[in-house]
Amino acid sequence: MDQGKIPDQPLGFIQDCIKRRRIRWTYHATLRLQQRVLAVETVLGSVDTFEVIEQYPADKYLPSYLVRAVDPNGRVFHLQAAVDVQDENIRIVTTYIPDPGEWDADLRIRRRKP
Repeated sequence: MDQGKIPDQPLGFIQDCIKRRRIRWTYHATLRLQQRVLAVETVLGSVDTFEVIEQYPADKYLPSYLVRAVDPNGRVFHLQAAVDVQDENIRIVTTYIPDPGEWDADLRIRRRKP
């Protein structure tokens, strides 16, 4: 299934979809929000801090991006957003608080496993 058009400005596309509430929350993401004590409002309210840290242009259904964000309390979290350029929306695939043991000090670069 090739629905995967890549937006010209992935970060801008993701932020615009969040601001316009053009979001589909996957079951997995909703479950993770509850388990990880992240509220939908936290994701929505942190949109101006979004930063794409990894890209997955050939993801299974749609191109997706790993986004680093900072909530109003200074807590860093990650979310994975799949982009649907044709239907002008994003799908939040997952959200989580990154494990410092798996990321660099700024929680931007994944550590290589030995």
